[in-house]
Amino acid sequence: MAGMDVRYDELLDPLRQAYDARAAWRDQTTKQPWKLAERQAFRDHLAPGARLLEVGAGTGQDSAYFQQHGLTVVAADLSPAMVEHCRAKGLDAHVMDFLHLDVPPASFDAVYAMNCLLHVPNHDLPAVLTSLRSVLRPGGLFFVGVYGGAQSTEGPLADDQHDPPRFFSMRTDAQLLGFAGAAGFDVVDFHPVDAGNGFRFQSLTLRRPAPGS
Repeated sequence: MAGMDVRYDELLDPLRQAYDARAAWRDQTTKQPWKLAERQAFRDHLAPGARLLEVGAGTGQDSAYFQQHGLTVVAADLSPAMVEHCRAKGLDAHVMDFLHLDVPPASFDAVYAMNCLLHVPNHDLPAVLTSLRSVLRPGGLFFVGVYGGAQSTEGPLADDQHDPPRFFSMRTDAQLLGFAGAAGFDVVDFHPVDAGNGFRFQSLTLRRPAPGS
């Protein structure tokens, strides 16, 4: 699968198949401490009762955490098997992808996207960011967590254990921040995290500006 020629819509079915097949396994995995720290740091930005949409929610581990800590949560994932795991945790969960979010505009105080936007080709990332921005209320916060930083690459990983192999877009810091700015977000925080095993995680907290700000 050549990176530069692939479009978002072409990736949905292969990604759905890959994540459906590994849903039960992923639900049993333990999150690394740095992921827990990133999640808590974002929660600490939000007021009690804030309404949060998690996209690429997987089996709902993070959504369940946010719900247990007083937020009103909606979980979305393109994998029906993942969504069933979310619902088993008592979450309001729906099968949706980034460009087809069946939620009202400006209806969330926060959007959380942990390690899912890295499956979006650069060509389609502006449209995806615009879609996610549209569901945020003015002043709302958006967490984006992806791997990247050293160089820009697109395509499947050679050693991916999912079948079919998943598409990844790895972006430099400048690229990622450039996409965020072009989509109309203000940067609240950006920092890299050493994720181990040669991976560098990019943690980005954005804000949809309020009118007149």
